Amino acid sequence: MKKILKALLLSVMALIVVVGVTGISAGANTHTAYAATYKQGSTGSAVKTIQQKLKNWGYYKGKVDGIFGSQTKEAVKSFQRKNGLTADGIVGAKTQKALGMNTGGSSNVTSNYSDADVNLLARLIYGEARGESYVGQVAVGAVVMNRIKSPSFPNTMSGVIYQKYAFTAVDDGQINLAPNDTARRAAKDAMNGWDPSYGAIYYYNPVTATSSWIFSRQTTVTIGRHVFAK
Repeated sequence: MKKILKALLLSVMALIVVVGVTGISAGANTHTAYAATYKQGSTGSAVKTIQQKLKNWGYYKGKVDGIFGSQTKEAVKSFQRKNGLTADGIVGAKTQKALGMNTGGSSNVTSNYSDADVNLLARLIYGEARGESYVGQVAVGAVVMNRIKSPSFPNTMSGVIYQKYAFTAVDDGQINLAPNDTARRAAKDAMNGWDPSYGAIYYYNPVTATSSWIFSRQTTVTIGRHVFAK
């Protein structure tokens, strides 16, 4: 009898564990799906990320406290209007992508690159665009990332950046300047998928450009002194 009771007790305990684990998993999945959208009233580290990015780009003036209040909502709406998104103040998948946030639940793209790659891209951005706005600096980084993905260019960071005659900063030695924190943040944002260039694989300053060929390329956007093109 004792053996039977013991076996029954073990069976019940195993069932409780299975149900408990299943319940936890279901709860986690529900929370993840819910957390894919952030709006007024949301809190947490993702909201901090949203606030910090908006603050970096001049949209948000408040505290980076992880609390999605009315000030954060208005900053999001301003960002959305500027980037051609529905200005509803809700950070869904499209707005997260425009912000350069990871929406797939996996680690950031920068984890696929070495610290040397991050530093190299930051150096290029600093050498090519340190006088541009933050968005303009990210856009320069995005061009490099777009070239890495394009079959028409080398498929590594160093291969793209050091391709002959590709970037003025490499030719004149400014690639060797130490980048500042802004350039590093811009590099990471570009590597994590934010693309203010809208898929461009070229950019140029129309005032100083000497190649007539570059003017024939399809313009995607103009940011500061740079024209971005495909």
